[in-house]
Amino acid sequence: MFGKRSAAEKLPKGGKSADTALISDAEKGAAPQSVKPGAAEPNAGAFAGSPAASAGSSEEFILDRRSDEYYEIKTTVFNALIDTIDLAQLAQLDAASAREEIRDIVNEIFSIKNVVMSIAEQESLLQDICNDVLGYGPLEPLLSRDDISDIMVNGADRVFIEVNGKIQITPVRFRDNAQLMNICQRIVSQIGRRVDESSPICDARLPDGSRVNVIAPPLSLDGPTLTIRKFKKDKLKMKDMVNFGTITPEGATVLGIIGAVRCNVLISGGTGSGKTTLLNCLTSFIAEDERVVTCEDAAELQLQQPHVVRLETRPPNLEGQGEITMRDLVKNCLRMRPERIVVGEVRGPEAFDLLQAMNTGHDGSMGTLHANSPREALSRLESMITMGGYALPSKTIREMICGSIDIVVQTTRLRDGSRRIVNISEVLGMEGEVIITQDLFVFDIEGDDENGKVKGRHRSTGIARPAFWDRARYYNRERELAQALEAAEG
Repeated sequence: MFGKRSAAEKLPKGGKSADTALISDAEKGAAPQSVKPGAAEPNAGAFAGSPAASAGSSEEFILDRRSDEYYEIKTTVFNALIDTIDLAQLAQLDAASAREEIRDIVNEIFSIKNVVMSIAEQESLLQDICNDVLGYGPLEPLLSRDDISDIMVNGADRVFIEVNGKIQITPVRFRDNAQLMNICQRIVSQIGRRVDESSPICDARLPDGSRVNVIAPPLSLDGPTLTIRKFKKDKLKMKDMVNFGTITPEGATVLGIIGAVRCNVLISGGTGSGKTTLLNCLTSFIAEDERVVTCEDAAELQLQQPHVVRLETRPPNLEGQGEITMRDLVKNCLRMRPERIVVGEVRGPEAFDLLQAMNTGHDGSMGTLHANSPREALSRLESMITMGGYALPSKTIREMICGSIDIVVQTTRLRDGSRRIVNISEVLGMEGEVIITQDLFVFDIEGDDENGKVKGRHRSTGIARPAFWDRARYYNRERELAQALEAAEG
């Protein structure tokens, strides 16, 4: 009934082409299957009474109560759309124009098919179809919500989210594992990576920097597993962390001075404790005239300085060649005349090269690693260097760590889901073969409030002149540092 409709009249002259990952089930000729009675709709637009909950909404998910007739109409309209639209022409449009083109055609189909739906239902169906063709399908409404920090897809019919530090299940469903796998491939292909049976594990990222991990069958037994660590649309600043109670204003001032006076900082913490968020906040204190080079497995840092060079590792190809490791990046960036080196996560022998960089004039370098305390972080750093095959005595490695690391900041996610900076510690030196550290700030847990939230307070340990005092004085920040430490004692 519908002839192929050309989208050429909407092509912007000289404009950029649409995302090349437009490939969807539609292009493969796969028509969406009708949803069986009682099953959840494969599109996520059914929660909270809206096809896409507004960003920052904290309202709970509700069960999908759309009628079976809605799903049947959606299948009919979707099939008619695929028969009508010219996908090759659509791929040449930018995202906004492509979405408008789809909406125009779907509205025509509504008219020709005499579809009887309310305005709200039509808008919801339009949004669902646009998401399936152009975006990430059922994930789009979840990605649009700014209060969600993690999205965890365990096969086509089990989708969980984390909100306010707590995990909850959602009514979001995919049509089948094939649709889920197609969306996973769409995500990873945007940064030149691939995931399939021959390469079933892949780290990737979304355009906004959100971290993505995919593990596909046969390694994942219940279908593809997709995990997205979402970034907020509005980048957090140190004042936001103060408002959240992550740190006190005095502690934030001390951290700001640490970042500004070029102390070498190691941020330690468990998974999901806020290490990368804190690293982003600390980098905001870097002067705008400094050249910063970042090294990451999947680029997620959001530095605001004008002179930033971003480097990203590369996995091996099908022949097992062409891999670029984190150590390769750290070694190479030393030749790029950096003033600061920021490593997204230290997890292997690149720790040795980072310490060398900190010791050779690249003051103010930063990195994160997984550990449960500042002392354990230094111990893990030593273990990573040993893993690199360096036949160095333990004392030599520890002396190198003491000469390189100035500050260790420990972050923790508490049992109520809140994130806190629990230690700001200095590395003082060696006594015998033991690394000596001292805490500047600690977080004391005092119990729970009436809502079950953990109560506690940050306090200074009373150190009036920390080891980086001379460095602060060199940058004329010693008076501000003294005032912050004195205020924190009360």
